[in-house]
Amino acid sequence: MTSEPAASPARRTPAGAAVLREDVTEAIRAAVVDELAAVGFARMSIEGIARRAGVGKTAVYRRWKSKLHLVLDLVGAFAVDGLPVPATGSLHGDVRALLEVMSHVLRHPVASAVIPDLLVEAARNPEIADAVRGAILDGQRRLAEGIVSEAVARGELPESTSPDRALDLAIGPLYWRQVVVREPVPAGYLDELARSVVAGLRAG
Repeated sequence: MTSEPAASPARRTPAGAAVLREDVTEAIRAAVVDELAAVGFARMSIEGIARRAGVGKTAVYRRWKSKLHLVLDLVGAFAVDGLPVPATGSLHGDVRALLEVMSHVLRHPVASAVIPDLLVEAARNPEIADAVRGAILDGQRRLAEGIVSEAVARGELPESTSPDRALDLAIGPLYWRQVVVREPVPAGYLDELARSVVAGLRAG
């Protein structure tokens, strides 16, 4: 009878609930944002991340197999993949709803700390480019395709309308203002931008 109590704790300990504690995971994610802001993606290292988070390298590697996967996990935290396509009943309403979502996404600190640097690396590294495209662009493109498709079905846009052009017209100005220039979005700006996007799409 004495052998069974001894064996039971030995089984439970390696299961490792304490090893993968959520507070440790969040500390590592926060360290990644700080490390990216300090040294950029190219110079960022697992060692530096672990040091900032106050953990060992093994704690990082148990959760992510590389720094790219770690950063993409951060990006995925505010990606729009999985969000429903806006269904307000009008092109203007749908575009306005998309802008509201994207404006909120771009206010996330990861957007300003991670995305610009990651896009620079993506221009040099096909693996990073593919990963970024999957983590960031695919979800946005799906929403744009849905909005354009519904607008075409209602007769608000011609069938030749490009969803990619819709995305460029809508997200480009927001990205420039909130991530590059880092200016706040004034009252009424999203309404004006939605009208401009709709006018641009209808003009062909």
